Amino acid sequence: MPEERPHERQFQTATGDGEQASRTSKKGGGGILEFLVILLVAFVLVFGFVRPFVVEAFYIPSESMVPTLEVGDRVLANKFIYRFTEPDRGDIVVFKSTEGVDNSVDGNILERLVGYLQGQRDERQDLIKRIVALSGDTISVRDGTLFVNGEPQNEDYLNQEFPDQSTFPETTVPEDHIFLMGDNRANSRDSRFIGPVPQENIEGEAFVRFWPPGRIGLL
Repeated sequence: MPEERPHERQFQTATGDGEQASRTSKKGGGGILEFLVILLVAFVLVFGFVRPFVVEAFYIPSESMVPTLEVGDRVLANKFIYRFTEPDRGDIVVFKSTEGVDNSVDGNILERLVGYLQGQRDERQDLIKRIVALSGDTISVRDGTLFVNGEPQNEDYLNQEFPDQSTFPETTVPEDHIFLMGDNRANSRDSRFIGPVPQENIEGEAFVRFWPPGRIGLL
């Protein structure tokens, strides 16, 4: 499996580098959910002006969040939620990287839609990972097992096909920062490499996967 690069999180907005939230439902399904998701996506596509403020669509180009997010998946991120609540461990968030350059597509509605389907990019620095530790938490990794405040974490969302065997020394997350990791730990360039991320860098929480149709569901 190729090593993930810093610009892994090349996203695309549909209106355009690019992780399961503890307070949201797991995978959805069924006709009603699919209808609601399609309706929401259509709203984003048609009324693209809401994108900078409320919701934005993103394309997943790399394997760092497998199996939660596969290459080619499209997700919607709530860009408004953290005005009302604090980030939590387990949230999958889109955030502005502290290094490298990522890409996305902007333009008129038709250009955004075409870019979505074709995988075009333009420069951005957006990534997507899972929050595993918050400000003040002590974190370490021992032979692939994540420890937060001295307690081993039960992470059933990790990629079991390629288990991580890495080690990361104990560190304390600074004030107003978060520690992020990919679900595909063996192939994710995350806070183990780029360090804790300022909380102000969070762009929004990914809450639903709307493409492909067979994988529609809440995150």
